[in-house]
Amino acid sequence: MKKIAVFPGSFDPITYGHVDVVERSLPLFDEIIIAIGVNSQKQSLYSLEKRMDWIKLVFAHEPKVSVDHYEGLTINYCKARNASHIIRGIRSSADFEYEKTIAHLNAIMIPEIDTILILTKPELAPISSTIVREIIRGHGDVSKFVPKEIVGLL
Repeated sequence: MKKIAVFPGSFDPITYGHVDVVERSLPLFDEIIIAIGVNSQKQSLYSLEKRMDWIKLVFAHEPKVSVDHYEGLTINYCKARNASHIIRGIRSSADFEYEKTIAHLNAIMIPEIDTILILTKPELAPISSTIVREIIRGHGDVSKFVPKEIVGLL
């Protein structure tokens, strides 16, 4: 059976931190679905279509990576896609506490789906999509934080 993982997030925009988590997860899985969660309550800086296109561009060289989107609970999306794992990146102890709680709740709802927490490399820990969006809004240079494939597209 194929070992499928889902890496959920908003990816608004995708950062080098996200790319690192995916690249370090590749040896563990047959397929990684980068899944953009759509939340009608949240206002994104970039459209869903742009974010999906950018992720496809960044991972165009990697056949094990696909891009999708979903609404509702991540755990339900994972079950619908026959995923055995959820991948989450951890930048800080606060991230860990939050992700641990979600992982425990997901395990109660659907025990067959495990969560894998991947620690961010120290040099990437300060990078978040939230901070990158603020730099973009302030007309700053984000080339050190987002993949080169999308720098000119932001």
